[in-house]
This record gives sequence, C-alpha cells and structure tokens, in this order.
Amino acid sequence: MTTTLPISEQDQSHPDSGHEDHPDHRMFGLATFLVADAMTFAGFFAAYLTFKAVNPLPDGAIYELELPLPILNTILLLVSSATFHKAGQAIRKDDHSLCRRWLLITAGLGIAFLVSQMVEYFTLPFGLTDNLYASTFFAATGFHGLHVTLGALMTLIVWWQARQPEGRLSAANHFPLEAAELYWHFVDGIWVVLFVILYLL
Repeated sequence: MTTTLPISEQDQSHPDSGHEDHPDHRMFGLATFLVADAMTFAGFFAAYLTFKAVNPLPDGAIYELELPLPILNTILLLVSSATFHKAGQAIRKDDHSLCRRWLLITAGLGIAFLVSQMVEYFTLPFGLTDNLYASTFFAATGFHGLHVTLGALMTLIVWWQARQPEGRLSAANHFPLEAAELYWHFVDGIWVVLFVILYLL
C-alpha cells in the first residue's frame, strides 16, 4: 500500500517542484534599462550635432560656451563616482557609519552639480527657444540633470537604508547600494560624453 505525502512534503522532496531558488536577474534588468536609456541620450546627441551643423545661427548669436562651470561639474561627478565606490567598499565590510558618510558626500556632490548647472543656465548667451540648437542643448542637459536628481534621491534612500540597527542594508544584502551605484556611474559616464560633444566639439 502506497502512502501519499502531504503537498508540503512533496515540494520538499522533489527539487523540480517549483520552490527551488532562482537566479537573481535584478542587476541584468537594471543594465538592460540603462542600455535603453543610453539610446535616448544617443538620440539627443545626434539631434544636437545635426542641428548645430545644418541650422545657421542668426547674426549676433554664438555657439561658444564658457568652460569653467562645465569643468567644475565634470569634477564634481567624477569625484562623486569615487565616493560612491568608497561607500560600496564600506558596506561590504559592514561599516555602516563610513558607508553612510560616503553616501551623504555623494548626494551632496550631486546636488552641487545641479546648483552649478542652474547657474550656467542663467548665464548662457542663448535661451531655450532661440533656435533648434539651443532647444536641443537644454533638452539634453536638462534630461541629464533629471537623471542626476533621481540619482541623488536614490543615494539618499540607500543612505537611509544603511542606518543601524533598523536598516535593511548589510554586507550580506547590499543590492540596493549596488544598483544605485551602477546607475550613478552610468549618469557620470553620460555626462563625460555630453561634456565632450556639447562643450569641446
């Protein structure tokens, strides 16, 4: 006479019952999203270069952009990538205090970037609606600024999650920090490309 095991015991006794651990594809999903996001920026860059090449400016208008603020912004973002990396190293050592300190510095650098960008907007020799070149410049830099804003908010959320003892972030569970760090490095990399195309070419 055969006995039937309860469903819970059947699940435990058969590895193919559907309750086994599955691979973690969250980082792959984020990377896929960032690739798609990069295509959006590529469209902005292509439009900017096209409009700049085929649409002559009216008399008295200029393309030349001042470099001091964009160079400062570049330094701010590059340094912020380093500080975010330091935060990741700290949480892997379960040093929550140091991790939170680096995250706060990273968010501060991102906010400083946004303030500097707003100062630049108010000192540009052209306005949003002057021509297609100007509109595309503001669209590309503004879209990037939106990414920096979201990145700074994400960094502050991770900073909150890294608190002790109530926080969820730890050496064993630091995916939120890894995801935010990858996003931040992406935003910094896009800025470097944007800086070269908009300010140096």
